[in-house]
Amino acid sequence: MPAEVITGAHEGPPEVDVSIVLPIYNESGHLEKEIFRVRESMDASPFSYELVVVDDGSTDGSSELLRDMDGIRLLEFGTNRGSGSARKYGTLASRGRIVVWTDVDMTYPNDEMPELVAQLEGWDHVVGARRTEEGTVKFLRKPAKWFIRKLASYLTGVKIPDLNSGFRAFRRDVALQFLYLLPTGFSCVTTITMAFLSNGYSVKYYDIDYFPRAGSSKFHWWKDTRRYLLQVVRMVLSYEPLKVFMPPAVVLGLVGVGKLIYDLFDKNFRVGTNTIVILGAAISLAVLAMLADLLVHLNKKRHDVIPATRR
Repeated sequence: MPAEVITGAHEGPPEVDVSIVLPIYNESGHLEKEIFRVRESMDASPFSYELVVVDDGSTDGSSELLRDMDGIRLLEFGTNRGSGSARKYGTLASRGRIVVWTDVDMTYPNDEMPELVAQLEGWDHVVGARRTEEGTVKFLRKPAKWFIRKLASYLTGVKIPDLNSGFRAFRRDVALQFLYLLPTGFSCVTTITMAFLSNGYSVKYYDIDYFPRAGSSKFHWWKDTRRYLLQVVRMVLSYEPLKVFMPPAVVLGLVGVGKLIYDLFDKNFRVGTNTIVILGAAISLAVLAMLADLLVHLNKKRHDVIPATRR
């Protein structure tokens, strides 16, 4: 029996324990091997599951392989929309209580998927935190990722060992609240992590090995790193703008006050124009921070899904 073609988003109660969403874009060389590896591990587990495979406009024959593949639910895009779109619509079409995101490029330990799902007990989200970096241009990617990860940790107030791992499991009912936030590209994994953390849901990190990629990478170190950084800042502006605007306002305020004191003593109580500019900029930033925070709280969506509790 060929693949079941998905024609619409899933509605109704969960029908399986786990929905495994697999975004595919030109992976024909190792596609069947990876799907077999996922199936083998999940068949040996106590979880019922489904494979939701999203072909993101492949041009290398992956789509033909998928159409002839038994036991999968297939969503096909006519053009390449990006990893974020594939994961978003695959999640919407899923029927499981738990959703797993992973890749089929041999980088993630998909044979450990049952353990990843088991780690979710008592948590809202579990991320496979990679022990090593195996991507291209490592000497540039590693410091860039370290900086973005530290920035995200500061802005969310939570230590984040791995911000953009593609190997993760989470509660579908919680994630549905945030799917509208997902960008089309690779930064979707960063977005879903920060959305959970910023809204009070628990995220657990589970150490995994990370392996060299099969085939050619679709990640562009400059364009995608820039998108990651912009998405982190965008997410924080959406939830905690005070953490972006208030620190520079405080620094400018301290500099302005120090300069004011200097002017009063050194210039016979005449205040310099630059002092007024610095103090004005500090006050403007502080007011902007408070207005942005007010707008965020007034327009923030109310979430009805209760966070997971440990038994």
